[in-house]
Amino acid sequence: MAEFFRMHPENPAERHINRIVEILKDDGVIIYPTDTVYGIGCDITKPKAVERVALIKGIKPEKANFSFICYDLSHISDFTKPLSNNIFKLMKRNLPGPFTFILEANNNVPKILKANRKSIGIRVPNNNIIREIVKALGNPILTTSLRTNDEIIEYNTDPELIYEEYENIVDAVIDGGYGGLIASTIIDCTGSEPEIIRQGSVEPEF
Repeated sequence: MAEFFRMHPENPAERHINRIVEILKDDGVIIYPTDTVYGIGCDITKPKAVERVALIKGIKPEKANFSFICYDLSHISDFTKPLSNNIFKLMKRNLPGPFTFILEANNNVPKILKANRKSIGIRVPNNNIIREIVKALGNPILTTSLRTNDEIIEYNTDPELIYEEYENIVDAVIDGGYGGLIASTIIDCTGSEPEIIRQGSVEPEF
């Protein structure tokens, strides 16, 4: 049965952060708040955990469009090809924030995630809970939005209801307050000009 953590959005308890890191290092899968909708993910360096996330989502890892959550921009160059000044400035203006940037991946991206793709989605959410977890873990966390089976509501916003649904499927659920209903804005930066391919609740500052 999953552990349930109620965390303060601005100042999450260090003991809770440390316990979540232990779970992630032990091939754990967690559900957590972001600055948009609740996400499900794991340590990107744990193939078994990546496969579990894909299984929960009902997709093959190599076909999934998973993104990474990084703590800040300094993390990003570990997994992407060198960024142009324009793209770096664009990201700096908008992060942390509710955006996913699609960038060209380098060879540090785990094979299970890269497969035949040459790009990777990068998130630096404006949410202290998940960023502090990433910082303490020392690796990015794989992220994908937690959708519902409801025909009317696309995303579940209530962490207690999320726990009821997933308590026997994941290893931890973090309650950081109610989640949003609109996913991040996706900006593809792999072409000659950045292109918005999914509009979220916030317009990027170009």
